Amino acid sequence: MTAREVPVPRYFRFALPPVSGLLRPRLIAVCLGLTAATFLVVCVSLSVGDFSIGLVDVVKAVAGTGDPGNVLIIRELRMPRVVTGLLVGVAFALSGALFQTMTRNPMASPDVIGLTEGSGTAVVAAIMLGWDGGLGLQTLGLLGGLASALLVYALAWRGGTTGYRIILVGIGVSWMCTSATDYLIARGGEFQAQAALGWLVGNLNGRGWDQAAPLALALAVLVPVALGLGRLMRTLQLGDDVAGGLGTPVQWVRLGLMVAGVGLIAFGTAAAGPIAFVALMAPQIAQRLAGTAWPPPITSAVTGGLVVAGSDLVARTLIPGTELPVGIVTGVLGAPVLLWLLIRANRAGSGG
Repeated sequence: MTAREVPVPRYFRFALPPVSGLLRPRLIAVCLGLTAATFLVVCVSLSVGDFSIGLVDVVKAVAGTGDPGNVLIIRELRMPRVVTGLLVGVAFALSGALFQTMTRNPMASPDVIGLTEGSGTAVVAAIMLGWDGGLGLQTLGLLGGLASALLVYALAWRGGTTGYRIILVGIGVSWMCTSATDYLIARGGEFQAQAALGWLVGNLNGRGWDQAAPLALALAVLVPVALGLGRLMRTLQLGDDVAGGLGTPVQWVRLGLMVAGVGLIAFGTAAAGPIAFVALMAPQIAQRLAGTAWPPPITSAVTGGLVVAGSDLVARTLIPGTELPVGIVTGVLGAPVLLWLLIRANRAGSGG
C-alpha cells in the first residue's frame, strides 16, 4: 500500500516585526469572501432611500467624485449610519469571539453573561437624566460594562475562575441589570422612556458621525489588544491546567480578554443599543465557515459587520415607508441559532 503524501503546512515569518504563524487557505478565502459580500451589502444599503442612487454612482460618491448632490447624500446622510452599523457589528462579534474562546462555550456571549445589560443600564440611566449622545454615553456604557464584568469576575472567583462559573454568575447579573433598567424606565418621564425603549431594541436610525467617531477610536485601540492576546487566548482552549503548563498566565490573560471584550461591547452598545444575538451568532457562523476549532477573531469581526449591515438593510426595506429597528431583524435571525446551540449542547451532554 502506498503511503499517502502528507501536505506540508504553510507558514509565514517576518523579521520586523517578529511575527510568524500558520497560513490557512480556507480561512483566508472565507475572510475575503465575507469582505466582498460586506462591500456589496454596504453599496446596496447606500443606494437605497427616498432618492435611489445607482451602485456605480454610490462608489463614485464614496470616493468623493461624481455628482455633488450624490456626494452630499451618501457621505453626509447615509454613510454615518452604515459605518456605525459596520463598526458595531465588528465590536459585538469580536467581543463574542473573545468570550466564547475564553470560556470554551459557544453560548458565552456578552448579551448572555450580563455585560451588554450592564452597559445598557448605564446608558438608560443617562437617557433618563437627559444626557445627550456622544462621548458621554460611550464613557458611561464603558463604565457600566466594566462594573458588571468586575461583579461577574468577583462572584465567579474561587481561587481562580472557570468559564462555567462565569456563565452561571453572568446570567444572574444579567437579570439584575435588566431589572434595574426596567425600574429606571418605569420611573422616568414619558419622552425619556420612549427614547430608552427605542434604543434598547438596538437601533441605527438617525445615527451620525457623533456615534461613529468615538466607536472607531475605541476599535483602533481595542482591536489590536484583542488580536495581540490571540496567541495566548488559543491556549485556553486546551484547558486551564494545560495552558498553565505551557507557560500561559491563565488568570491574567482571562482578565485582559475580559477588559478588551467589555470595552468592545460597551462602546458598541452605547453607539447603537444592545443589538440582540450578534455577539452570539457571528462567531459561530465564522467558525463553521472557516472550519476552525475556535471562533477566528478577524473572520468573526467581518461576519459581525456583514450581519449588522445586512440586517439593517432588511430593516429599512422590509416594510415600505417604515424603518424597523435593526435589533428586531437580528433577534429573528439569532433566536434559531441560540435554540440550535442549546439542542446541540443537550445532545452532547455538555450542559452548554
